[in-house]
Amino acid sequence: MAKQPSVVVVLTTISTEEQATALAHQLINEHLIACSTVIPAAASHYRWGGKVTSETEAVLMIKTTSSLVERLKARILELHPYDIPEFIVLEASDVAEAYAAWIEASTKTQEN
Repeated sequence: MAKQPSVVVVLTTISTEEQATALAHQLINEHLIACSTVIPAAASHYRWGGKVTSETEAVLMIKTTSSLVERLKARILELHPYDIPEFIVLEASDVAEAYAAWIEASTKTQEN
């Protein structure tokens, strides 16, 4: 049996659903992610500039392999409009073999 690729879910937030969709498409086109689920209109509450702030943001749930995390992180930090973008990696402990294989195939390029 072939070794299952290590699948991770990366979370980030961004101002609008349109920005989230554009970022997801860019990362898919660059083979850094297999897919991203956009959750529009999430209520975010945080401290910024010394005061508590509340805003509506879109959440991206990004699926990729652990081997691409550092490249993905660098690219998100480059493309993201926020000064300090959220970048949280969640390791999947159990993934359906066919889904893991699809993620690996979707992120493969001739370079990786």
